[in-house]
Amino acid sequence: MKKEEIKELSIQELKAAIEAAEKAYRELKVAHAISPIDNPSKITKDRKEIARLKTVLRQKELAEATSK
Repeated sequence: MKKEEIKELSIQELKAAIEAAEKAYRELKVAHAISPIDNPSKITKDRKEIARLKTVLRQKELAEATSK
């Protein structure tokens, strides 16, 4: 997911995306522990995407709190 696409999501959509990304990340880690995956850099990319999603979520939460 690109940065522009992430910024367009609502808070609820971000929370759902974070939950789905974390679940996929955990499954990937387990699969890699059992048998090495073809592209281990995918683990790093997934972790960075989760961080991006959480950063944008936090920015939106702070913006919402200050606008009240």
